Amino acid sequence: MKVCILSVQVPFITGGAEMQAASLKEELTKRGCQTEIVLIPFKWYPPERILDCMLMARLVDVEEVNGNKIDRVIGLKFPAYYAPHPHKVCWIIHQHRQAYDLYGTQYSDLWQTVQGQDVAAEIKRWDDYFIPQSSAVFAESKIVAARLLRFNSIESTPLYHPPANYDKFRTGRFDDYILYPGRFDQMKRQHLIFDAIQSLPLDLQLVLCGQYDSKYGEDLVARIRASPIASRVRILGRITEAEKLDLYANCLAVYNGVVEEDYGYATLEAFYASKPVITHTDSGGPLEFVVDGHNGFITKPDATHLASAINSLAKDRAKAQQLGRNGRDTLQTLGISWDHVVDNLLSS
Repeated sequence: MKVCILSVQVPFITGGAEMQAASLKEELTKRGCQTEIVLIPFKWYPPERILDCMLMARLVDVEEVNGNKIDRVIGLKFPAYYAPHPHKVCWIIHQHRQAYDLYGTQYSDLWQTVQGQDVAAEIKRWDDYFIPQSSAVFAESKIVAARLLRFNSIESTPLYHPPANYDKFRTGRFDDYILYPGRFDQMKRQHLIFDAIQSLPLDLQLVLCGQYDSKYGEDLVARIRASPIASRVRILGRITEAEKLDLYANCLAVYNGVVEEDYGYATLEAFYASKPVITHTDSGGPLEFVVDGHNGFITKPDATHLASAINSLAKDRAKAQQLGRNGRDTLQTLGISWDHVVDNLLSS
């Protein structure tokens, strides 16, 4: 079976969506499929450029190549999932959220101008029309499925999947540092964990890893380096997979402080490493896995409550270990597996 995975990428930026596409390709290949990833470059500004990207996706021809039919197309991300194919399924990572749940907030640039408002309306019109033309519609999480239903009246089935190299995560020590992996972004709120760490015991450190070449990232890094506690914050930038596995294995806990995340690999990676997760009441995807007081903590999104949660783990390592074990059990209870994902995507 020839399978084409469709997604988009902002050049020079790699994140969860790219990891998901690569993992899906690997799992399909293991099962005997000939698989390729087709990526469309994406630019979201000025707003009218989004319409060009939408049209580009619609014009992509993936029905056959070199005279051979492509048997199945799997659309992952806006606007790539607009590409036509008679046997296309959508496994939606997320829509263009700036036209939906982020519209009217500081995280969207579409609602401030008439032109942007028109683009947002056009995005919804295309989603309403083209997504239901798929053979089946899946979402990567319950929150993504809920948005599809809320904004577009489209039913979808959530499909959880393991993160890349899930079978290589291990449990090591519970050292004196909190880990926050992920690209620096205002929606990931690295500033909250930095503010929290300042009120915690001096032997407790913070480790941040991920790209920080955005304005938010550069400003926060400058603020950290100029602060009196700069020596307690390690800013690692991009790291290797081996380094990531070591950091997870030996941290005290993992922080995932995103705003309304679609899924959130950090949560699952932490649980595979048997580490507790601290997240917030407005963090979205992580709330589908984290149970307050059982496998981590769910706090209000402010530095005071966050510091209190971290401090309770620093004072009681046995508690941290138990919460981490409970996190690992959570994954087993949910039965998250690639077999389940692939079976659904290929049989629909």
